[in-house]
Amino acid sequence: MSDTIFGKITRGEIPSEFLYEDEHCVVIQDIHPQAPTHVLIIPRKPIPRLVDAQQSDSELLGHLLLVAGKVANDLGVGEGFRLVINNGADGGQTVFHLHLHILAGRSMAEGELAGGLV
Repeated sequence: MSDTIFGKITRGEIPSEFLYEDEHCVVIQDIHPQAPTHVLIIPRKPIPRLVDAQQSDSELLGHLLLVAGKVANDLGVGEGFRLVINNGADGGQTVFHLHLHILAGRSMAEGELAGGLV
């Protein structure tokens, strides 16, 4: 796998303001927000796509979901948000380093696609 912008961000090679960080992941604002609140949860471990995760990544994947809940609460959107993981080019993924999107702050209509997310 080649290095990505998210790998460089998690290692501090590209300056970025972390809204949250721990030894497993970082959270940053999306630079092209699709909602008033749009943040990315990026694991430090470079897993290209969700389907590339291994059984040994189970604890990390669970941790990312727990961080999503904590960050959503910290941002004041814990009562209503959308969590999105794009997988592969056909799934809208353009940066091949697994990451989760938290989208909130506007109504998320049923059946609405979360298009345009990297």
